[in-house]
Amino acid sequence: MKAIAYYAALPINDPKSLQDIQLPEPVAGPRDLLVEVKAISVNPVDTKIRQNVAPENGAAKVLGWDVAGVVKAVGSEVTLFKAGDKVFYAGSLTRPGGNSELHTVDERIVGHMPKSLGFAEAAALPLTAITAWELLFERLQVPEGKTDQGQSLLIVGAAGGVGSILTQLAAQLTALKVIGSASRPQTQAWAKDLGADLVVDHSQPLSEELKRAGHPQVTHVASLTQTDQHLDQLVEALVPQGKLALIDDPKSLDVLKLKRKSLSLHWEFMYTRSMFETADMIEQHNLLNRVAELIDAGTLKTTVGEHFGVINAENLRRAHGLLESGKAKGKIVLDGF
Repeated sequence: MKAIAYYAALPINDPKSLQDIQLPEPVAGPRDLLVEVKAISVNPVDTKIRQNVAPENGAAKVLGWDVAGVVKAVGSEVTLFKAGDKVFYAGSLTRPGGNSELHTVDERIVGHMPKSLGFAEAAALPLTAITAWELLFERLQVPEGKTDQGQSLLIVGAAGGVGSILTQLAAQLTALKVIGSASRPQTQAWAKDLGADLVVDHSQPLSEELKRAGHPQVTHVASLTQTDQHLDQLVEALVPQGKLALIDDPKSLDVLKLKRKSLSLHWEFMYTRSMFETADMIEQHNLLNRVAELIDAGTLKTTVGEHFGVINAENLRRAHGLLESGKAKGKIVLDGF
Protein backbone atom coordinates (compact mmCIF):
# COMPACT_ATOMS: atom_id res chain seq x y z
CA MET A 1 0.00 0.00 0.00
CA LYS A 2 1.02 3.61 -0.48
CA ALA A 3 2.20 5.52 2.59
CA ILE A 4 4.11 8.67 3.49
CA ALA A 5 6.87 8.21 6.05
CA TYR A 6 10.34 9.30 7.17
CA TYR A 7 13.55 7.52 8.12
CA ALA A 8 15.36 10.35 9.95
CA ALA A 9 14.28 13.47 11.82
CA LEU A 10 14.98 16.24 9.29
CA PRO A 11 13.95 19.87 8.60
CA ILE A 12 10.81 20.07 6.48
CA ASN A 13 12.68 21.75 3.58
CA ASP A 14 14.69 18.53 3.13
CA PRO A 15 13.00 16.34 0.45
CA LYS A 16 13.73 13.28 2.63
CA SER A 17 11.86 14.71 5.62
CA LEU A 18 8.72 12.98 4.29
CA GLN A 19 8.81 10.39 1.51
CA ASP A 20 6.36 8.40 -0.62
CA ILE A 21 6.91 4.68 0.11
CA GLN A 22 5.24 1.26 -0.15
CA LEU A 23 4.38 -0.78 2.96
CA PRO A 24 2.67 -4.15 3.58
CA GLU A 25 -1.05 -3.95 4.31
CA PRO A 26 -1.78 -3.96 8.07
CA VAL A 27 -3.85 -6.71 9.73
CA ALA A 28 -6.66 -5.86 12.16
CA GLY A 29 -6.37 -7.12 15.74
CA PRO A 30 -9.38 -8.38 17.74
CA ARG A 31 -10.73 -4.90 18.70
CA ASP A 32 -9.47 -3.20 15.50
CA LEU A 33 -11.06 -1.77 12.41
CA LEU A 34 -9.18 -1.98 9.11
CA VAL A 35 -9.94 1.38 7.51
CA GLU A 36 -9.54 2.47 3.90
CA VAL A 37 -8.21 6.00 4.39
CA LYS A 38 -10.05 8.59 2.28
CA ALA A 39 -8.83 11.86 3.86
CA ILE A 40 -6.47 13.11 6.54
CA SER A 41 -5.63 16.35 8.28
CA VAL A 42 -2.34 17.57 9.70
CA ASN A 43 -1.69 18.64 13.30
CA PRO A 44 1.18 20.21 15.28
CA VAL A 45 1.82 16.78 16.82
CA ASP A 46 2.88 15.56 13.35
CA THR A 47 5.54 18.26 13.07
CA LYS A 48 6.77 17.79 16.64
CA ILE A 49 7.24 14.04 16.20
CA ARG A 50 8.86 14.42 12.77
CA GLN A 51 11.33 16.96 14.16
CA ASN A 52 12.19 15.17 17.40
CA VAL A 53 11.52 11.43 17.17
CA ALA A 54 13.90 9.29 15.14
CA PRO A 55 12.43 6.04 13.75
CA GLU A 56 13.49 2.89 15.59
CA ASN A 57 15.98 0.51 13.96
CA GLY A 58 15.88 2.36 10.65
CA ALA A 59 12.23 1.46 10.04
CA ALA A 60 9.87 3.85 8.25
CA LYS A 61 7.78 5.99 10.63
CA VAL A 62 4.29 6.93 9.44
CA LEU A 63 2.65 10.02 10.90
CA GLY A 64 -0.95 11.22 10.73
CA TRP A 65 -3.52 11.36 13.52
CA ASP A 66 -6.69 12.53 11.85
CA VAL A 67 -8.45 10.13 9.50
CA ALA A 68 -11.78 9.85 7.73
CA GLY A 69 -12.46 6.69 5.79
CA VAL A 70 -14.49 3.53 5.27
CA VAL A 71 -14.28 0.34 7.33
CA LYS A 72 -12.94 -2.42 5.08
CA ALA A 73 -12.84 -5.23 7.69
CA VAL A 74 -13.32 -5.69 11.44
CA GLY A 75 -11.54 -7.74 14.11
CA SER A 76 -13.06 -10.75 15.82
CA GLU A 77 -14.20 -8.82 18.93
CA VAL A 78 -15.53 -5.65 17.25
CA THR A 79 -19.11 -4.74 18.21
CA LEU A 80 -19.47 -1.04 17.37
CA PHE A 81 -18.88 -1.05 13.60
CA LYS A 82 -19.26 -3.16 10.46
CA ALA A 83 -17.63 -3.21 7.03
CA GLY A 84 -18.83 -0.28 4.91
CA ASP A 85 -19.30 2.16 7.80
CA LYS A 86 -17.92 5.66 7.30
CA VAL A 87 -15.75 6.62 10.27
CA PHE A 88 -13.52 9.37 11.63
CA TYR A 89 -10.92 9.25 14.40
CA ALA A 90 -7.56 10.51 15.69
CA GLY A 91 -5.88 7.17 16.40
CA SER A 92 -3.14 6.44 18.94
CA LEU A 93 0.45 7.64 19.29
CA THR A 94 1.50 4.12 20.28
CA ARG A 95 0.66 2.81 16.78
CA PRO A 96 1.52 3.85 13.20
CA GLY A 97 -0.26 6.98 11.98
CA GLY A 98 -2.89 7.16 9.26
CA ASN A 99 -0.92 8.65 6.36
CA SER A 100 -1.38 5.42 4.40
CA GLU A 101 -3.98 3.82 2.15
CA LEU A 102 -5.03 1.37 4.88
CA HIS A 103 -4.90 1.81 8.65
CA THR A 104 -5.84 -0.17 11.75
CA VAL A 105 -7.40 1.47 14.81
CA ASP A 106 -9.09 0.36 18.05
CA GLU A 107 -12.87 0.73 17.66
CA ARG A 108 -13.18 2.37 21.10
CA ILE A 109 -11.61 5.62 19.84
CA VAL A 110 -13.52 5.79 16.54
CA GLY A 111 -16.74 7.66 15.76
CA HIS A 112 -19.36 7.34 13.03
CA MET A 113 -18.63 10.10 10.50
CA PRO A 114 -21.08 13.02 10.25
CA LYS A 115 -23.59 12.21 7.51
CA SER A 116 -23.61 15.78 6.22
CA LEU A 117 -19.84 16.04 5.57
CA GLY A 118 -17.48 14.76 2.92
CA PHE A 119 -14.34 12.88 3.95
CA ALA A 120 -12.01 15.92 3.82
CA GLU A 121 -14.32 18.05 5.98
CA ALA A 122 -14.72 15.20 8.47
CA ALA A 123 -10.97 14.55 8.68
CA ALA A 124 -10.48 18.08 10.03
CA LEU A 125 -12.37 17.29 13.21
CA PRO A 126 -11.36 14.28 15.36
CA LEU A 127 -8.13 15.24 17.13
CA THR A 128 -9.13 18.83 17.77
CA ALA A 129 -12.72 17.95 18.72
CA ILE A 130 -11.57 15.36 21.27
CA THR A 131 -8.99 17.77 22.69
CA ALA A 132 -11.44 20.66 22.91
CA TRP A 133 -14.25 18.52 24.38
CA GLU A 134 -12.06 16.93 27.04
CA LEU A 135 -10.47 20.28 27.94
CA LEU A 136 -13.78 22.12 28.28
CA PHE A 137 -16.06 19.55 29.86
CA GLU A 138 -13.68 17.16 31.64
CA ARG A 139 -10.61 19.21 32.63
CA LEU A 140 -12.21 22.62 33.24
CA GLN A 141 -15.52 20.95 34.25
CA VAL A 142 -17.66 23.61 32.57
CA PRO A 143 -21.31 22.52 32.65
CA GLU A 144 -23.28 22.10 29.45
CA GLY A 145 -26.36 24.29 29.19
CA LYS A 146 -27.29 27.94 28.95
CA THR A 147 -27.84 28.74 32.65
CA ASP A 148 -25.68 31.83 33.16
CA GLN A 149 -23.35 31.43 36.13
CA GLY A 150 -21.29 34.52 35.35
CA GLN A 151 -18.42 32.44 33.97
CA SER A 152 -16.09 33.39 31.14
CA LEU A 153 -13.43 31.64 29.06
CA LEU A 154 -10.34 33.13 27.45
CA ILE A 155 -9.10 30.95 24.57
CA VAL A 156 -5.49 31.77 23.73
CA GLY A 157 -5.05 30.83 20.06
CA ALA A 158 -8.73 30.74 19.14
CA ALA A 159 -8.14 30.55 15.37
CA GLY A 160 -5.93 27.46 15.44
CA GLY A 161 -7.11 23.88 15.04
CA VAL A 162 -8.17 23.22 18.63
CA GLY A 163 -9.23 26.82 19.17
CA SER A 164 -11.55 26.71 16.17
CA ILE A 165 -13.62 23.87 17.59
CA LEU A 166 -13.28 24.91 21.25
CA THR A 167 -14.70 28.35 20.42
CA GLN A 168 -17.73 26.70 18.83
CA LEU A 169 -18.29 24.23 21.68
CA ALA A 170 -18.09 26.95 24.31
CA ALA A 171 -20.32 29.35 22.36
CA GLN A 172 -22.96 26.80 21.36
CA LEU A 173 -23.16 24.41 24.32
CA THR A 174 -22.38 26.53 27.40
CA ALA A 175 -23.33 29.84 29.00
CA LEU A 176 -19.71 31.05 29.04
CA LYS A 177 -18.76 34.47 27.74
CA VAL A 178 -16.20 33.42 25.14
CA ILE A 179 -13.15 35.61 24.54
CA GLY A 180 -10.83 34.45 21.79
CA SER A 181 -7.30 35.63 21.10
CA ALA A 182 -5.79 36.01 17.63
CA SER A 183 -3.09 38.31 16.29
CA ARG A 184 -4.01 39.01 12.64
CA PRO A 185 -7.13 40.61 11.12
CA GLN A 186 -8.06 37.43 9.20
CA THR A 187 -7.66 35.13 12.21
CA GLN A 188 -9.52 37.58 14.45
CA ALA A 189 -12.41 37.58 11.97
CA TRP A 190 -12.29 33.75 11.86
CA ALA A 191 -12.57 33.52 15.67
CA LYS A 192 -15.46 35.98 15.72
CA ASP A 193 -17.25 34.05 12.99
CA LEU A 194 -16.93 30.85 15.04
CA GLY A 195 -18.81 32.43 17.93
CA ALA A 196 -16.38 34.36 20.13
CA ASP A 197 -18.14 37.21 21.96
CA LEU A 198 -14.92 39.22 22.03
CA VAL A 199 -11.56 38.87 20.29
CA VAL A 200 -8.29 40.21 21.71
CA ASP A 201 -4.77 40.36 20.29
CA HIS A 202 -2.32 37.95 21.94
CA SER A 203 0.66 39.72 20.40
CA GLN A 204 -0.08 42.40 23.03
CA PRO A 205 -0.17 41.91 26.84
CA LEU A 206 -3.33 39.88 27.34
CA SER A 207 -4.38 41.41 30.65
CA GLU A 208 -4.20 44.87 29.04
CA GLU A 209 -6.14 43.64 26.01
CA LEU A 210 -8.87 42.27 28.27
CA LYS A 211 -9.13 45.56 30.13
CA ARG A 212 -9.35 47.42 26.82
CA ALA A 213 -12.17 45.08 25.75
CA GLY A 214 -14.06 45.84 28.95
CA HIS A 215 -13.66 42.37 30.46
CA PRO A 216 -10.59 42.56 32.73
CA GLN A 217 -11.01 39.17 34.42
CA VAL A 218 -12.07 35.65 33.40
CA THR A 219 -12.97 32.54 35.36
CA HIS A 220 -11.39 30.05 32.95
CA VAL A 221 -8.46 30.06 30.51
CA ALA A 222 -7.69 27.58 27.74
CA SER A 223 -4.08 28.28 26.80
CA LEU A 224 -3.44 26.54 23.49
CA THR A 225 -0.13 28.16 22.50
CA GLN A 226 2.92 29.88 24.05
CA THR A 227 1.73 29.32 27.63
CA ASP A 228 5.17 30.08 29.08
CA GLN A 229 5.20 33.50 27.37
CA HIS A 230 1.68 34.40 28.49
CA LEU A 231 1.67 32.91 32.01
CA ASP A 232 2.06 36.16 33.99
CA GLN A 233 -0.72 37.78 31.97
CA LEU A 234 -2.99 34.77 32.40
CA VAL A 235 -2.48 34.68 36.17
CA GLU A 236 -3.30 38.40 36.33
CA ALA A 237 -6.44 37.94 34.20
CA LEU A 238 -7.84 34.96 36.11
CA VAL A 239 -10.18 35.55 39.04
CA PRO A 240 -9.20 34.04 42.41
CA GLN A 241 -9.92 30.29 42.36
CA GLY A 242 -10.04 30.34 38.56
CA LYS A 243 -8.97 27.49 36.31
CA LEU A 244 -6.14 27.32 33.76
CA ALA A 245 -5.95 24.51 31.20
CA LEU A 246 -3.21 24.06 28.61
CA ILE A 247 -2.28 21.72 25.77
CA ASP A 248 1.12 22.96 24.62
CA ASP A 249 4.65 22.01 25.75
CA PRO A 250 6.26 24.92 27.62
CA LYS A 251 9.94 24.37 28.36
CA SER A 252 9.27 25.50 31.92
CA LEU A 253 6.24 26.63 33.91
CA ASP A 254 6.48 28.34 37.30
CA VAL A 255 3.36 26.97 38.97
CA LEU A 256 4.09 28.88 42.19
CA LYS A 257 2.62 31.89 40.41
CA LEU A 258 -0.78 30.21 40.68
CA LYS A 259 -0.67 29.78 44.46
CA ARG A 260 -1.68 33.26 45.68
CA LYS A 261 -4.99 33.10 43.80
CA SER A 262 -5.54 29.36 44.46
CA LEU A 263 -5.66 28.81 40.71
CA SER A 264 -5.98 25.23 39.48
CA LEU A 265 -3.88 23.86 36.61
CA HIS A 266 -5.24 21.27 34.18
CA TRP A 267 -3.32 19.56 31.39
CA GLU A 268 -5.20 18.12 28.42
CA PHE A 269 -3.57 15.41 26.30
CA MET A 270 -6.11 13.59 24.17
CA TYR A 271 -3.86 10.55 23.70
CA THR A 272 -3.86 9.65 27.40
CA ARG A 273 -6.86 7.34 27.06
CA SER A 274 -5.50 5.40 24.08
CA MET A 275 -1.90 5.40 25.31
CA PHE A 276 -2.82 3.82 28.65
CA GLU A 277 -5.97 2.02 27.43
CA THR A 278 -7.88 3.54 30.33
CA ALA A 279 -11.11 1.97 31.59
CA ASP A 280 -13.05 4.87 30.07
CA MET A 281 -11.31 4.75 26.67
CA ILE A 282 -14.69 4.30 24.94
CA GLU A 283 -15.63 7.86 25.95
CA GLN A 284 -13.75 9.06 22.87
CA HIS A 285 -16.06 6.93 20.71
CA ASN A 286 -19.04 8.45 22.50
CA LEU A 287 -17.90 12.06 22.20
CA LEU A 288 -17.01 11.70 18.50
CA ASN A 289 -20.52 10.36 17.87
CA ARG A 290 -21.91 13.37 19.78
CA VAL A 291 -19.79 15.76 17.70
CA ALA A 292 -21.09 14.09 14.53
CA GLU A 293 -24.67 14.64 15.72
CA LEU A 294 -23.93 18.31 16.47
CA ILE A 295 -22.38 18.74 13.01
CA ASP A 296 -25.40 17.14 11.32
CA ALA A 297 -27.75 19.33 13.37
CA GLY A 298 -25.91 22.46 12.20
CA THR A 299 -24.80 23.34 15.75
CA LEU A 300 -21.11 22.92 14.91
CA LYS A 301 -19.27 23.29 11.61
CA THR A 302 -16.09 21.79 10.23
CA THR A 303 -12.92 23.81 10.74
CA VAL A 304 -11.15 23.31 7.39
CA GLY A 305 -8.84 26.24 6.75
CA GLU A 306 -6.79 24.92 3.81
CA HIS A 307 -7.12 22.01 1.34
CA PHE A 308 -3.70 20.90 0.11
CA GLY A 309 -4.76 18.34 -2.51
CA VAL A 310 -4.02 14.62 -2.66
CA ILE A 311 -2.20 12.69 0.06
CA ASN A 312 1.46 12.55 -0.93
CA ALA A 313 4.84 13.52 0.47
CA GLU A 314 5.12 16.80 -1.42
CA ASN A 315 1.76 18.09 -0.21
CA LEU A 316 2.38 16.89 3.34
CA ARG A 317 5.72 18.71 3.41
CA ARG A 318 3.88 21.89 2.41
CA ALA A 319 1.34 21.32 5.18
CA HIS A 320 4.05 20.75 7.80
CA GLY A 321 5.79 23.92 6.63
CA LEU A 322 2.66 26.01 7.05
CA LEU A 323 2.03 24.62 10.54
CA GLU A 324 5.62 25.30 11.55
CA SER A 325 5.27 28.91 10.35
CA GLY A 326 2.59 29.51 13.00
CA LYS A 327 0.34 31.11 10.38
CA ALA A 328 -2.15 28.29 9.82
CA LYS A 329 -5.87 29.07 10.23
CA GLY A 330 -8.17 26.20 11.09
CA LYS A 331 -7.16 22.75 9.82
CA ILE A 332 -5.14 21.64 6.78
CA VAL A 333 -6.73 18.65 4.99
CA LEU A 334 -5.73 16.34 2.13
CA ASP A 335 -7.74 13.60 0.44
CA GLY A 336 -7.20 10.73 -1.99
CA PHE A 337 -4.01 8.94 -3.01
